Amino acid sequence: MKKTLYIIFLILSLSGYSNSFDKYLIPFPKNIKIVDENNKPVYCDAEAVEVLEIFTSIKEYNSTSKLILPNLIYDLHSLKMGIDSINLPTQAYYIKIDKNTISILGQSEAAIFYAKQTILQLLSYCKTEKQPIPCVSIKDYPDFERRGYMLDISRDKVPTMETLYSLIDLLASLKINEFQLYTEHTFAYKNHKVVWENSSPMTAEEIQELDIYCKERYIDLVPNQNSFGHMENWLKHDEYLELAECTTTVKTIWGPSKRHSLDPTNPKSFELMQELYNELLPNFTSEYFNIGCDETVELGLGRSAPQCKKQGKGRVYLDYLLKLNEEVNKQGKKTQFWGDIIVNHPELIDELPKNMIALVWGYDDKFSAGKDLSKFVAAGLDFYVCPGTSAWNSLIGRNQNAFENLKNAAIQGKKYFAKGYLITSWGDNGHWQPMSVTYPALLLGTAYAWNYNENTLKNLEFLLNHYVFKDNAGNTAKAILKLGYAETKTNIPNGNANAFHLMLYRYKWTMDGFYQTKELNIEGLEEAEKEIIAALDILKDAKPQSKDSAIIISETEQAANLALHGIHLGIARLYAKDKSTENIPKEVKKELIAELNPLIENYKKLWIVRNKPGGLKDSAGKLENLLNYYKK
Repeated sequence: MKKTLYIIFLILSLSGYSNSFDKYLIPFPKNIKIVDENNKPVYCDAEAVEVLEIFTSIKEYNSTSKLILPNLIYDLHSLKMGIDSINLPTQAYYIKIDKNTISILGQSEAAIFYAKQTILQLLSYCKTEKQPIPCVSIKDYPDFERRGYMLDISRDKVPTMETLYSLIDLLASLKINEFQLYTEHTFAYKNHKVVWENSSPMTAEEIQELDIYCKERYIDLVPNQNSFGHMENWLKHDEYLELAECTTTVKTIWGPSKRHSLDPTNPKSFELMQELYNELLPNFTSEYFNIGCDETVELGLGRSAPQCKKQGKGRVYLDYLLKLNEEVNKQGKKTQFWGDIIVNHPELIDELPKNMIALVWGYDDKFSAGKDLSKFVAAGLDFYVCPGTSAWNSLIGRNQNAFENLKNAAIQGKKYFAKGYLITSWGDNGHWQPMSVTYPALLLGTAYAWNYNENTLKNLEFLLNHYVFKDNAGNTAKAILKLGYAETKTNIPNGNANAFHLMLYRYKWTMDGFYQTKELNIEGLEEAEKEIIAALDILKDAKPQSKDSAIIISETEQAANLALHGIHLGIARLYAKDKSTENIPKEVKKELIAELNPLIENYKKLWIVRNKPGGLKDSAGKLENLLNYYKK
């Protein structure tokens, strides 16, 4: 069905043209060209901009909608807008601007919404550069049907509703259409208060409000509840111990572990999930549900060992996964699950129901998980590629790894016709990194989810300053990007953490026993220190004007100073006997104590600006453990 809407608005013709509008566009459109360079461009004065911005707020598209503006004193021209769900690709839109008319055609209301975001960016160019609206035609559609962002709310940080609303607004402006809150224990289940009582969990009412807020912005809020591995925050309570695969410490591929995974052979494990699903899922309107089931490292090492020996570990995993899927289907939803376990048993992938969606994650710069995509293609299963921000275990970001990871996931996902592209933002080991240092990878990843284009990375500093930080001085993004590259100066092997976080978190570990830290040297740490100090000097001249501008500066400085402390600890260890924290001289420890103590107090103050209080004790406690170790 095709609908057409005509809106009258004000435009003036004026000669002159500049094509610098390119750098304002994110995601960069598939096809953009000048309609006729000899045409006089359409000039967009203050009133015309206001009219088009009013247009972007219209939510209903029908032939009776009208926009009436009083006191128009110039020539009137028309904006033509229509929906064509038959002839255009999914979510595609078409914009044509000439000297008299702006025409917009979209495949759906969501597509019209995406066209609005592009028009807003063109208007931003006009107002900022004081230039005419360029006469262009834009034909655009996404590489991935589903473009998502997943935020970890189970590793200590549960954001406030205000923080989540702001994040959703940013995601919507970048044409993201899926949002997930990674959950282990941070939903307020009625019968399980002991699990979440100190975590400031999301409530059913909050989820329902978020769901509405997302839908208004064409974002699907997908429920997320891990259902197999990563159940530590449940199993640490003795009330749930009978559900644990391993009640005592066993040796896993991660090292010593216990109370991490559910026992899939215990019927009560499945019964718990049934109860949780029945309470959680009615709060979401999405047709999808992410049940997790990743990193089940204890499987077969505890209570399920006899069954795994009899049937095989892959079969035991699959049987439990299929039971969960049946329950999800009963709730009227389709299952998403992390694909890292089933790929180790490729002979079983074909047994997965075709309505299940595998989330294939990989966080190295090569996106080596791409080697597994063909397995899901062969089985006829839909799948997402899932890169990450690489900000976790970093304090200040790991840009080089993140940017390559996001790029290669987009390229390989498009090659194998992935259904979705899900950017993950984790909070491992204290969630010490602030939101400000995740923005570069978030912005770049959302752009790649729509259309991988080299222009996006080239213009990233400008795009961050203009749309996220609103810094006309240009220094906020410059400083944060510089911080995110500082870890490369240490010249240690790439991994799931940078040197600064490794020093603060693994202060008891031997440096020579770990593949990254054994390569640390004083010269590399000193070079990284110079880079961080230089970035902090740039940050002093930053002038962000975004709503969160005050916290952006404060939290970035805090994270950078924690990274510097990690460097100082690393240097002290390299000079100490056996490179051991315990053997650092007392006078040096006193200096480290004096430096870390106020950083911890400031960390606590900044936490509550963006986040609920639950989880702070655990997160700050990890830093306090280091402080107390110095004092020993």
